[in-house]
Amino acid sequence: MKELYGAKEIMKMLPHRYPFLLVDKILEIDHDKPSILGLKNVTANEPCFTGHFPDRPILPGVLILEALAQTGGILVYEKGFTDKIALFLTLNNVKFRNAVLPGDTLHLYAEGKVFSSKGGRVIARATVGSKVAAEAEIGYALVNRKEFFDHG
Repeated sequence: MKELYGAKEIMKMLPHRYPFLLVDKILEIDHDKPSILGLKNVTANEPCFTGHFPDRPILPGVLILEALAQTGGILVYEKGFTDKIALFLTLNNVKFRNAVLPGDTLHLYAEGKVFSSKGGRVIARATVGSKVAAEAEIGYALVNRKEFFDHG
């Protein structure tokens, strides 16, 4: 599948940087549904693996949730809120189903349920192949991008 956005474009939408930029590519966006499909390549040299079960490394669940939230944040941006940044507000119905290992390709899917100038909500799912790794309902607060960075 051809990428729609690569790292350069994603960094224009999200404020995250290494090691916390967790979305490598955006593969699909359906503005009508609205939904988005992103991708994260999980490599053995990710910083978390040095301390998270080094003898049997697995990607921490909170990083999977962060990757899903970032993917949803890109969907928020795509819905026209380019002057805003989506910040975590709520996590509901979180379920971890299967481990994510070095070498896996994590597909990050989010479907928008609510979007407004103050916030939004997506239903998100991360998969490796046909196996669901994690799923959650993620709520966002939207803050003004300029004010967020000019805080001080």
